Amino acid sequence: MNTQRRQQLEARARVLKALAHPSRLLMVEELEAGERCVCDLQQLVGADMSTVSKHLSVLKNAGIVTDDKRGNQVFYRLRVPCVTGFFDCIEAVLSEQARCSSAVCGGKG
Repeated sequence: MNTQRRQQLEARARVLKALAHPSRLLMVEELEAGERCVCDLQQLVGADMSTVSKHLSVLKNAGIVTDDKRGNQVFYRLRVPCVTGFFDCIEAVLSEQARCSSAVCGGKG
């Protein structure tokens, strides 16, 4: 594998790793409806402010969300709303797993 291809795959992995936490997935789902202040996301997740801020920092560094400071509040929104379309694909995988767990699929059960 050449260097450019490896870098592309590593970049994809960074985005997937940023999404690989239930709290971050919940925040991304919430942001699909529109921007939210950190206080709203903290309430949604039910974690302390430092934990929520860390999750948002991971999402921001991966290029998934962007922020806008207004006075004492910070508002977040999806930078690339298409990321939520990926959730449909994940649900299809989970449905297929559930279907195959009750039947033999492709020689594997």
